[in-house]
Amino acid sequence: MKRPLLVVWITTLALLVSAAVPPAGHAAGLFGSKKKASKNKDDDDTGELDEYDARAKVPLIGEHTQVAGGWWIQLEGAGLVVDLNGTGEDPPPSEARHVVLEDLKRRGIPNPNKILKMPNVTVVIVTGYVPALIRKNEHFDVEVRLPDGSKVKSLNGGRLMPCYLREHLRDNAGVDHTSHEFAIAEGPILVGSTHKNANDQAGLLRRGRIVAGGTWKWEDRELELYLRNEFRSERNAVRIANAIGRRFFDYDRHGQRIPLAEAKTDQKIVLKVLPKYRDNYPRYVDVVRKIAFRETDVARAVRIRALKWDLLEPETSAQAALKLEAIGDQGIPTLKNGLKSKDPQVQFYSAEALAYLGDSAGLQALFEAARDQYAFRIFALAAMACLDDPEVHVKLRELMNVQSAETRYGAFRALTTLDKNDPFVRGEMLGNQFRLHTLKTEGSPMVHITNCKKAEVVLYGAEQEIKTPIFARAGNNIIVSGAPGADRVTVCRFEVGKEDQRKTISPRLQDVIRTLTEFGATFPDVNQFLTEADHQDNLAGHLEIDALPRAGRSYQPPEQGIAKAKFRTKNLVGNPETGPNMFAIGEDRNAKKKKAAADDDKDDGSSSDGASKSIRPSDLGSSMPATPKAASGSASTTDGTQPIKQVSQTDATSTNAGATNPAATKTGAVKPAVAETDDDDSKSTDPPSSRWSFWQLFKFGGADVSGNKEP
Repeated sequence: MKRPLLVVWITTLALLVSAAVPPAGHAAGLFGSKKKASKNKDDDDTGELDEYDARAKVPLIGEHTQVAGGWWIQLEGAGLVVDLNGTGEDPPPSEARHVVLEDLKRRGIPNPNKILKMPNVTVVIVTGYVPALIRKNEHFDVEVRLPDGSKVKSLNGGRLMPCYLREHLRDNAGVDHTSHEFAIAEGPILVGSTHKNANDQAGLLRRGRIVAGGTWKWEDRELELYLRNEFRSERNAVRIANAIGRRFFDYDRHGQRIPLAEAKTDQKIVLKVLPKYRDNYPRYVDVVRKIAFRETDVARAVRIRALKWDLLEPETSAQAALKLEAIGDQGIPTLKNGLKSKDPQVQFYSAEALAYLGDSAGLQALFEAARDQYAFRIFALAAMACLDDPEVHVKLRELMNVQSAETRYGAFRALTTLDKNDPFVRGEMLGNQFRLHTLKTEGSPMVHITNCKKAEVVLYGAEQEIKTPIFARAGNNIIVSGAPGADRVTVCRFEVGKEDQRKTISPRLQDVIRTLTEFGATFPDVNQFLTEADHQDNLAGHLEIDALPRAGRSYQPPEQGIAKAKFRTKNLVGNPETGPNMFAIGEDRNAKKKKAAADDDKDDGSSSDGASKSIRPSDLGSSMPATPKAASGSASTTDGTQPIKQVSQTDATSTNAGATNPAATKTGAVKPAVAETDDDDSKSTDPPSSRWSFWQLFKFGGADVSGNKEP
């Protein structure tokens, strides 16, 4: 009787155990939790979260969405250039001429054909590249070039009359479809410097740029998130918008909190940019993509603990800092712990994330990175520009005294972005065309001209004087002259049919520039004068043009003893295409040189050919930034640059994320070209290693702090 009774008890115990511990995927047993039983339901994003769920790996918003609206938009048009000083022509029949004639008729100008026959006018093709996040009535740069077959030798001194810019869309049949009038372009044309050999300048004089010459007349451009098709639903769109709104929000005039993300459809979410990220929206996009889609407080604490160790590893510190920044204020203690690391990369990425979280604990690390690390410089300056701390002003002013030209101007750009009314950098508007900034710096004298985004002249050293003898032109009608050893210079203006103007002033450079604008000089005229004066060695310091820090440079970690010498490799910092937009230029100099050389050959051929060629509608869009060419979807170039992705502005609202439209070729939007600088490490070979020393085994000397030197 005892043996059967034992069997009964064992069987009963087994049944109880099997009921208490159910198989995976089945309902909870006697001691199970109903919330745990819904785990699979949570994985499908349809159930409620368990507040005690401690999973460290959580889905991020970037895994389910794509970003739209961050590309350049290409606008095209044809315009009339005047004031060419006898170098114009009656343009041959072409589509560009037809567009200009129709525009003149619409403006009510009588006898437009007679105007085109004047020797001081010509027709040009105008191309503008509209950046992301532009607001109504904000300005952007435009480019002008002569159409094929034009015999005009130079656009120097010319002024573009107001013309409309539109977006063009060409279908597979080659039919050109135009959009609304998105912008207006006008202003004086800046061409290549004229102090060099005329034969070398033949191609440069046939095209030019109008700095901030385009005015956006359409609605503000915003960023948009599109849910991937397999994740598309109204519920998920609202959840993602709420997740972003909890992290990024603003306040209205009544003090009510406004989330910066709003779900418009089951796939589209409109994303507004926090003001501190507006001058570096690519980072804002990266941070938004790192926000957790669904995460409990316990899971967040576990993830922060895991990110603490990722932050201390140089290979993973960049992504870890972004994820901690996406978490918000709860990630600040972990980021401050990263500042204690001895690795420059860990220090920098921690300080950068802290700056965007409004904490200035890493200001010194950002200052040192901007001063010593040319690979981190652009990102350090952008981070300093978003910090609302009085100490930032002091640090940026100190950076304007260093030797590096791009550091000096980068610090100036950062300070004007942070506070344009700062008395140190406020400057003055001259001729309602450009700003003159005279800085009382302690470094070597320098003159900087900005020919992209902003028309400005920055003088580093308030008491710079012109060296004599000097004879330099400012445009076609103004001359600056001074005898050898003279303590005064003379500014003269000569123009047919008008009374001559003459003024003798002090040789201070700022006084000369002010007098030039009083005599009617434009920004291109002042640009020409400074270029010629620098070529003749009349400036007290050196001249720099668009000396902007760049993204996508290589960083080489410092040597840390012989044990890690073989692992010392260069790391690419950032992406040349997605650097801070406060330093964006749209074109890289190397590609621009290649384009200039190709255009020189083309211009020589077209100028020698007596027969004029008619311009097709596609000719209005053949001028592209750098070397990329427009193509459907994405295209590769023959000179090694990155492919260009095209997105049309007119149908952006109806575009399905991740889908392509093979029925049309869009040339309306282009991605910023790859910026490869002349001083980039990617083109130079590694420097020869110094002589090996026994003390390097113990890290005594043999390497600088960063392992990098100023280019």
